[in-house]
Amino acid sequence: MNQLSAFGQVVLFITGGLLLALAGMLLSSLIRPNRPNPEKLTTYECGEDTVGSAWVQFNMRFYVMALIFLIFDVEVIFLFPWAVVYTHPDLLAADKAWTAFAFIEIIFFTLILLAGLAWLWHKGDLGWVKPSPLVPHSPSGIPDEAYQNINHKFQGNKAMELLPNPSEA
Repeated sequence: MNQLSAFGQVVLFITGGLLLALAGMLLSSLIRPNRPNPEKLTTYECGEDTVGSAWVQFNMRFYVMALIFLIFDVEVIFLFPWAVVYTHPDLLAADKAWTAFAFIEIIFFTLILLAGLAWLWHKGDLGWVKPSPLVPHSPSGIPDEAYQNINHKFQGNKAMELLPNPSEA
């Protein structure tokens, strides 16, 4: 019965929070003035007017670097509680084995982080310039002129890159 009432309290708390948020949004939509103009409808870019299209090529390595930073940043945050507990005077005075255990534990944690970093480094995700992929070359009986003729057909499209010339590989 206690679990049901505790669950009911949680549901009541969430429902109350949602109703309060919805009531605030409804009240603000009723009170605020509605006077749109072209200046208000423009995209806000740090006070600068937008120039060009928003559809630009963005290097995916920026996202990879940001994700790697976030992963290691969050893992470093786990070091702070360890440092607080490890240096607590009551725990240090109570048992000397505690300090050895905590030290070995943080060494293992750091080794796991370093293994992840070494794996990313070995995989090449930390290198900014990616090596060009190796295109396999298979000898065929198709002459090079056939590839050039197909490439000339698709010259206006991006399909030129789909059919590489085997002699260039």
